[in-house]
Amino acid sequence: MQTIQFQEQRLAPSKVVCIGRNYLAHIQELNNAVPEQAVFFMKPNSAISEHLAITTQEVVSYEAELCFIIQQQRIAGVGIGLDLTKRHIQTQLKERGLPWERAKAFDGAAVLSSFVPFAGKSEALSFRLFINDKLVQQGHVSEMMHSPEAIVGEARRFLSFEDNDIVMTGTPKGVGQVNVGDEFMGQVFHGEQLLLSQSWYASVRC
Repeated sequence: MQTIQFQEQRLAPSKVVCIGRNYLAHIQELNNAVPEQAVFFMKPNSAISEHLAITTQEVVSYEAELCFIIQQQRIAGVGIGLDLTKRHIQTQLKERGLPWERAKAFDGAAVLSSFVPFAGKSEALSFRLFINDKLVQQGHVSEMMHSPEAIVGEARRFLSFEDNDIVMTGTPKGVGQVNVGDEFMGQVFHGEQLLLSQSWYASVRC
């Protein structure tokens, strides 16, 4: 089982619950239709990784997202993650009306930071992603079409969270290609307070 770090513990989420098309600017960036309701998809435990590693045979895109750990059916901690996507495969699947798992749920497709405790309201949370010291993505909860609390509530209408499951809340504009050798750094803020910072070095997946 793949694990994450939360406080002083190593925990094994059973799944990652993801939401797509949650920032209007990102929807426009990819020329997608605005959904009438929240768009959910899943990543299995085998997709979780603390390392950013890609194969050289396929183009992989990064999507930085605020992430939350769920305990007792509610948000218990916050982190940042990269939703890795094989965009060309996703496009082909979408054109055929087929599921996205080949493009979204492959091994290592959910690159996650460590998590810090968070039990307050999410409205003041924001994040930034830098690649090679250049700011490439930033997002604020106020820009989301569906807040983290709303995402958790909507997901609970059709599934049960197990303790330590992860919720990824969608990505703002600025997605791009992962290149081997790139240095990624993600930061999570509550207002002006830096809650956590996580760095990844993009390497070749064996």
